[in-house]
Amino acid sequence: MTRVLLAGGGTAGHVNPLLAVADALRNRAPSDTVLVLGTADGLESRLVPERGYVLEIIPRVAFPRRPSAHALTFPLRLHRAVQRSRSLIRAHRIDVVVGFGGYVATPAYLAAQREGVPYVVHEANAKPGLANVWGARRAAAIGTVFPHTRLPRAVLVGMPLRAEIATLDRAATRAEAARAFGLSARRPVLLAFGGSAGASKINGALTDAWPAIRAAGWQLLHVTGDAKLGDVAAPDRDPGRVVVPYVQRMDLAYALADFVLCRSGSATVSELSALGIPAAYVPYAVGNGEQELNARPVVKAGGALLLEDATLDAAAVVARVLPCLQNAAARAHMGRVAATLGTRDGTEQFVALIDTVSGAAMTA
Repeated sequence: MTRVLLAGGGTAGHVNPLLAVADALRNRAPSDTVLVLGTADGLESRLVPERGYVLEIIPRVAFPRRPSAHALTFPLRLHRAVQRSRSLIRAHRIDVVVGFGGYVATPAYLAAQREGVPYVVHEANAKPGLANVWGARRAAAIGTVFPHTRLPRAVLVGMPLRAEIATLDRAATRAEAARAFGLSARRPVLLAFGGSAGASKINGALTDAWPAIRAAGWQLLHVTGDAKLGDVAAPDRDPGRVVVPYVQRMDLAYALADFVLCRSGSATVSELSALGIPAAYVPYAVGNGEQELNARPVVKAGGALLLEDATLDAAAVVARVLPCLQNAAARAHMGRVAATLGTRDGTEQFVALIDTVSGAAMTA
């Protein structure tokens, strides 16, 4: 029996691949122990229990980036998070720790080191975050999504995708998806979303550009984000426009989407590429530039467009996106190109990497 502690959380970009791996481990060996380490205020606090896993809570510990009163308390807060993680590793006799980056990963990596337990790192972004840059130094194995991610000894495994995404037959599921969202399966659909938190720039641009999209014969499935539903004026009675704060079944949204306008988080780029869906990416302008780097390969190959957040408005949507909506041949070509850069077996490849580490640890 293998006992695994999965550490990650905060955003969907960390939580969804973690859950994909957790599901794969549980489905193949229900007797294995699969625990999840997270925070009380991240997306994992809702999604992990909903998926049937035990969520062990530790304090949210972010690396201080500048001197401040908050930075002065960092060592103590990190110590407490590490001690809590160590106690969990001991109590459950964990064989291997798997980290997906973010606030939870650093305490988990430190705890694993101090308990003599091997750990595996998964880095989803083209430009790795601080937690995984540090953790990679002593990791037993490292898996990446992009071939140009700079981490030592990294193995390209792809993005762990939820089973409902990895096995999705878009054509066979389209009618069901149309019924779920109250749209027509016979008319093309533009799917727009801004990640788990939503994106005000995308929300505003799509609201103002909707008349032009409707005139082109398209429908719109607009996912605003829970906290940003107020960005969008109440939709008119046009049955071709659906505005929702959140979508639980993204597989159905993808089954219905003929083109997507969205942020370029690694999970989103990986899912759309794996499914061969053409897209226009709007990289989030805050951070270390990882979203633009995530989108760059598929954009350079011709499988997607890149729009700047700073200049995104209705005019930009009409000028850049609308021509794609009006050109079925161009969209089909973009989808085929995107599919050549995506993979549906990232979960299996990463689990195999975990197995090499856990197997070695158990026979040592």
